[in-house]
Amino acid sequence: MSLSADNRPLLGVLCWEAGVAPRGLRQLELLPGNSTNPQTYQNLCRVHFSRIKGANLHTVLENPSTEVLAAMIAEGQRLVEQEGAVAITTSCGFNAIFQPQLAAAVPVPVFASSLLQVPALAHGTGRKVGVITASAKYLTEKHLRNAGIGPEIPLAIRGLDQFPLWRLMHQEPESELDLAAVGDCLTQLARELQEQEGVGSLLLECTDLPPYAERLRRETGLPVADYVSLVHWLLHCVNGLPGGQG
Repeated sequence: MSLSADNRPLLGVLCWEAGVAPRGLRQLELLPGNSTNPQTYQNLCRVHFSRIKGANLHTVLENPSTEVLAAMIAEGQRLVEQEGAVAITTSCGFNAIFQPQLAAAVPVPVFASSLLQVPALAHGTGRKVGVITASAKYLTEKHLRNAGIGPEIPLAIRGLDQFPLWRLMHQEPESELDLAAVGDCLTQLARELQEQEGVGSLLLECTDLPPYAERLRRETGLPVADYVSLVHWLLHCVNGLPGGQG
C-alpha cells in the first residue's frame, strides 16, 4: 500500500502478515510514531507497507523462519525494482536476525532493526547502552551480533515481557491493553537501567514503542533511540535534506 504519489523518497516497510497481531498491538498501531502508522512518516517520506505472508510472532521472534526470510527478500527486491523504494526497513526489531541476508540480497540500504543504532550510542556516550525490548527471553546473542553489536559493546537488557499486562496481551489476544500502563512499565524499566546499570543511553527495540520515547527522555534525561530515529538516519543517508542540504 503506497500512501501518495508525490516526489518524496519512498521507504519500504516489511510487516507481519495481516490479521495476526493481538488487539493490544493493534491499539499501539494507532499511536503516531508506531512503525505501521502512516502519520509516523507524514512529513518525512512516502511509505509502502508490505505484509509478508507467514510473518508473525512465532516465525520472527520464537522460531525465526527461513521461509519468512525468503519472502522478505523477494518483497524487498520487488519494492526496489517495481515501486522505486530507496531504502527498506521492517516493522519488528527482531528482524535484526535477518539483517545480513537482507542487506546482501536487496540492492538498496536495509535497516532491519533499531538495534543497528546500539554501536553508535555506545561509542557516542562512552557508556553502557540500555536496551528495552518486547521480549528479553527471545532476544539472543545472534540478534545482537547480526546487528553489529559485538561482545566489546556494554549492554544491559530489560524486557516488557516481565510485566503481566504484556504477557496477557499474547495469552489473551482479544484483551484490551492499558496504553498508559505500558508507559508506566517503560518508565520503570528505564529508571532501573539508569539507576542499577548506569546506562548512558536507551534503545527501544520494539517498533511499537517510539510513541513513548519522549516521555522516557523527560523521565531520565538520557538520549533515546528507536525505530523513528533509525528511519530519519536511514533516509538522511540515502536522500539528504530537502533542498540538497546534507
